Amino acid sequence: MIFDWHGALEAVIHHPLFGIGVTLAAYQLVLAAYDKTRWIFLQPVLVSMLVVIAVLLVCGIDYAEYRKSTEIMNILLGPATVALAVPLYLNLRRIRQLFWPTFTTLVLGGLFATVACVALGWWFGAEHMILMTMAPKSVTSPIAMLVAEQIGGVAALAAVFVLITGVVGAIFGPALLSRFGVLSPEARGMALGVTAHAVGTSVALQEGDECGAFAALAMSLMGVATAVFLPLAVSLVA
Repeated sequence: MIFDWHGALEAVIHHPLFGIGVTLAAYQLVLAAYDKTRWIFLQPVLVSMLVVIAVLLVCGIDYAEYRKSTEIMNILLGPATVALAVPLYLNLRRIRQLFWPTFTTLVLGGLFATVACVALGWWFGAEHMILMTMAPKSVTSPIAMLVAEQIGGVAALAAVFVLITGVVGAIFGPALLSRFGVLSPEARGMALGVTAHAVGTSVALQEGDECGAFAALAMSLMGVATAVFLPLAVSLVA
């Protein structure tokens, strides 16, 4: 009896849990390499994404099949986001003590992140649709896609800008903050949360619970403020 290696391989590749296994394995391997080398370009989210893309191309799996096999991970994103309330609660006293500095940082940082992006795009001659797509780049993908669609942008392209913003912020953000002498965990967390949303928050959590708490706070408030005020501002300017 001859064993059908090709059939077995096809069964493994197209198994419903194959996508989850590849995703988790890629992230853990890259995370271990990053923890060992601390090389900034081994950013776990970016490199693991590239590894997963390479595996899918080699195995001949299309995106629809991969998305279906990893649907449970998308469902768990909600509880994972809600779980950010834990470090917030543990550092609630510190957050109350720094209410006004936190509020000021959120307002100035949020305005600068949005206005600077749109101004640079306008300076380089970007079309109105691209400007409106780039404007909500510093918030999480679901909010950015919804806001971009409301103000005349493209939702799918907005998700790409969000991903690029988060990865770039996670790669260069901590090093730049250290370079300019920003060592306070509260300040580092606010900076990463405002500019690099969820990816920056994951990096902040690696630095410590206090840093992660302020990053989660900044990410949440930045998302709410963008969803409420950006469409209003665009409508007033228009």
